[in-house]
Amino acid sequence: MKQTIYIYHTNDVHSHFEHWPQIARFLSERRREHRARNEAMLLFDVGDFLDRVHPITEATRGKANVELLNELGYDAVTIGNNEGITLDYHELDTLYERAQFPVVVANLFRRDGSRPSWALPYAVVQVAETFRVGLVGVTAPFRHFYESLGWTIAPPFEMLQTAVAEVKQQADCVVVLSHLGVNEDEKIAATIPDVDIILGSHTHHVFPEGKQVNGALLCAAGKYGQYIGVVKLEVEDGRLARTSAAIVDVATLPRSEEVERHLHRLEQESLARLEAERIAELKDDLPLNWFAPSPLAHVLASALREWCQADIGMVNAGVLLEPLAKGTVTKKDVHRICPHPLNPCKVKLRGAELKEIVLEANTERMKHLRFKGFGFRGEVMGEMVYAGVDIETELEEDGAWHIRRITINGEPLDPERLYEVATTDMFAIGHFYPQIQRAAEKTYYMPEFLRDVLAWKLAQ
Repeated sequence: MKQTIYIYHTNDVHSHFEHWPQIARFLSERRREHRARNEAMLLFDVGDFLDRVHPITEATRGKANVELLNELGYDAVTIGNNEGITLDYHELDTLYERAQFPVVVANLFRRDGSRPSWALPYAVVQVAETFRVGLVGVTAPFRHFYESLGWTIAPPFEMLQTAVAEVKQQADCVVVLSHLGVNEDEKIAATIPDVDIILGSHTHHVFPEGKQVNGALLCAAGKYGQYIGVVKLEVEDGRLARTSAAIVDVATLPRSEEVERHLHRLEQESLARLEAERIAELKDDLPLNWFAPSPLAHVLASALREWCQADIGMVNAGVLLEPLAKGTVTKKDVHRICPHPLNPCKVKLRGAELKEIVLEANTERMKHLRFKGFGFRGEVMGEMVYAGVDIETELEEDGAWHIRRITINGEPLDPERLYEVATTDMFAIGHFYPQIQRAAEKTYYMPEFLRDVLAWKLAQ
């Protein structure tokens, strides 16, 4: 007896709801079509479905995202780093309390070593009388961040090997929901032979027709809901005979007007909720310039220095998207101008290293660097703005301004002295400034984001 099972998957949507009306209509129609043909259909999400850059997610702390997954009948999900480390402990612990699907994540534990009641290491889905699909989920082990929030995150490969071995005894096909990235997925396929399919995410890669590695089919559907992944399982006499993969370009799909109206209502309610939370009353405008010192950026640099109790504060002006006008400032305003899920971080740097960073940050290349990732949701890096640092520049024959002298809190920079530098975790985990990335001593401040520190300073 032959039968076909279809698996649909999304990943790294990051609250990009602009594509959700197409996704919702397509998946709802496909579910009806498969049901009419008596074919099994499964639907999974592979993490980072939420992102606090969007006001709906910010105002509901992801609860609205879970409702959207419920409405489409998702069969299982795993968590990404945006679920895991951009919510505080209680918010993650209650995120899925109304979920109508299992959350599979084998490597997340409470501090005492127990599993959260809402997180399963694996699940087994009976899709036909004689065929079961086993699911194992794992997420990226950002250990310092999880520990700062009160969780324990285990190395994923140890957990995977154990969970896959257990689920293999109960299932005819083993599917891994992997929020680890493409390199780790290839390593899973190469080292854990019982895995049949890996649905990948985290590195936002795309496999238009899947990729075969050591007998496992690797699948991935990019980012931001631009694609939907489709995996076809061909089963013969209760055994998996063949697998194949494809992606659907969401831009080509018709939209659901009903879902569009629903999202609009959710967004208006969320914006109203954020606007109702008053932060401060400004007596003057706080202008912003991405490429020159400006008052609003300096307020944030000063706030970081105070919050982290550091010698200096240092932040790129590009993390602020708009200035603030005098008058009432609300949570809506602060979220709009600083939407990134970025946390404060304190690092210890030698003066010589700090000087290298200041010189590099002052280059036109770095100021105009455009990038996405590491929590940054803006457009451009912008000028580095400091609190506690004075820089003397001189116009030279090449027509450019060059740094001639750096002082720290009124004293000349000492190349051998250790300085405590308050900045953003983007620099601690990203590759922008190797001196910060490789620093031996780093302290992360969680769950507060940069906008929370800015709001705290404005309220003073």
